[in-house]
Amino acid sequence: MKNKALTLAGAVFVLLGIWAGSKVYSTRTAAPSARGLSVPAGEASAPNPSDLAQPAASALPYALPQPKIPDRLPQFSLNDRTGKPTPIASFAGKSLVINFWATWCAPCRSEIPLLESLNREWAGRKVTVVGIAVDYPDKVLEFANRLNIGYPLLIGEQDALDAAAALGVDSPVFPFTVFTDRRGEVVALFVGELHRPQAELILSQVQDLNDGRVQLPAARQAIKEGLKALAPQLPG
Repeated sequence: MKNKALTLAGAVFVLLGIWAGSKVYSTRTAAPSARGLSVPAGEASAPNPSDLAQPAASALPYALPQPKIPDRLPQFSLNDRTGKPTPIASFAGKSLVINFWATWCAPCRSEIPLLESLNREWAGRKVTVVGIAVDYPDKVLEFANRLNIGYPLLIGEQDALDAAAALGVDSPVFPFTVFTDRRGEVVALFVGELHRPQAELILSQVQDLNDGRVQLPAARQAIKEGLKALAPQLPG
């Protein structure tokens, strides 16, 4: 690719600098992810073979910058499947599972059946999955039609990377997923392939927030502890 690949940052993190997930990482060190692909800056086409190779740990920086995840979902607009500009605010009033992905990303493709299930199973509780494909529109539409993806899709290239940066992910790794409550608060941001136990843990806390059974700091702490407990049970 013409543009230099962004640094691979394989980790799971939630607000306030909490990093947890399928593996627990120190906030001062970096490790390569086995289930994420670095995003070529400004590029939306399939990567070169060298882009798919996982970098050696020694090639990564010794410390990652603290993620600057916003308290609330930032406002941005991307085209839908028909090419119509669609602001993320059009989903206001719902809890969102916003999944950033690309057609060439293997772990992204692995997540799609789970995202389809979550969208169906949680619809009655006003939870909506929104896929944000950082890819060429024709590639996304061909792929989405072939797999019959039913949840809403937004599509972009550099503008989608800008949306990721607005969420504090300046060097994104695909896939990553943002969870919000119905008020638009960013409850958690998960980097890497999402599995059902992790998704249900986070969504249960989102639901407790929506129903007033817990406050945001307690929900974040419960997510941190829950993801850590799940880590040994899930693929690395």
